[in-house]
Amino acid sequence: MFDRLFDNAVDLHGNKLCLAIRDGRFAGIAPTGDAFAAAETIDLGGRLVLPGFVDGHIHLDKSFVGDRWRPHLPAASLRERLAIEKRQLAQSRPMAERAGALIAQAAAFGTVAMRCHVDVDASTGLSHLHAVLEAREQWRDLVDIEIVAFPQAGVVSCPGTADVLEAAVQEGAAVVGGIDPATFDGDAEAQLDVVFGIAERHGSKVDIHLHEPGAQGVEQLLRIAQRTKALGMEGRVAVSHAYSLGEVPPEAVDRTARTLAHAGVAIMTNAPGDRPFPPVLRLREAGVRVFAGNDNIRDAWWPYGNGDMLQRAMLVGYRSGFYTDEHLHVALDMVTHASADAIGKTGYGLAAGNEATFVVLDVPNGAAAVAGAPADRVVVRRGEFERRPFAAAFPT
Repeated sequence: MFDRLFDNAVDLHGNKLCLAIRDGRFAGIAPTGDAFAAAETIDLGGRLVLPGFVDGHIHLDKSFVGDRWRPHLPAASLRERLAIEKRQLAQSRPMAERAGALIAQAAAFGTVAMRCHVDVDASTGLSHLHAVLEAREQWRDLVDIEIVAFPQAGVVSCPGTADVLEAAVQEGAAVVGGIDPATFDGDAEAQLDVVFGIAERHGSKVDIHLHEPGAQGVEQLLRIAQRTKALGMEGRVAVSHAYSLGEVPPEAVDRTARTLAHAGVAIMTNAPGDRPFPPVLRLREAGVRVFAGNDNIRDAWWPYGNGDMLQRAMLVGYRSGFYTDEHLHVALDMVTHASADAIGKTGYGLAAGNEATFVVLDVPNGAAAVAGAPADRVVVRRGEFERRPFAAAFPT
């Protein structure tokens, strides 16, 4: 006997689906519930069921969600942008409160896991890390959060940051970050020595912000892939943004993609509105794992975003020119299984034995969900409706 059946649902292809739940986990999955017996049956009325969303790149420490609206201030340089950010954050509500507000908002949209990049450098110390750790603990029952120690102010160019990065890993960061090794630090090899050195000593993963343009950016990707392969870190390294892959000729993309795939280096994109970005299908066809994240949400960098990963999938598809159901499903995969794989989330997805957490939407299939990104949805966590008032929509 199962605790509950969620019957008359459909999967991303529009095929019929019944989910049997026991002790908060999927205990059986079939097209119908005819072979299942349960204490309670909930008819989902032909609605779509998706696994919870996974945000592969977010900055919880920077966001003003949970605080007052702050108009965007223009900046003439990256250093000026960082100075504006520090001033605005100093005037904002406590960081743990703002981070918690964004976690709660993302969770309400159906996010179940995220990789959070947290500013860690010699000028900031570990204060941002401690605030995000506090928020992570508060919301640990709703969202799994993997933390990246992110050297926003640079590594070599900000003396003392290497020691702070190492301390961050010792205090709970599972991933070592980096940023534009050549243009930001002026010494690519020195920055990568630090980043990969810490990762090797502690068995950590690596996720590097890379905004460097064109051929220069490709050169950095090849450096990162070479170090990844040499250290046996295949599957444990990601590069975020990698704008250069959207700026070089197709043959250069193909050569780089083969190297990235061979080294097991993943690429994250949020399909930014004002920049070229990696050609998703071309990279995936070469065997590169491409996943998605929201990146900055309503902060000093830009005013956009709400934490909804389904909306992010729509933006990825829109900017990529995805029109067919097959390609729209790629965008959906980037905010579910591909992101889960990239951050190493285990026990994920609609499969027996996994936690029975999923999202219900009133659309006929996954392609329709990406194309419309409907805000009206219900989140089921461990087999229970997250907000009981929604249960009335699904009579037993």
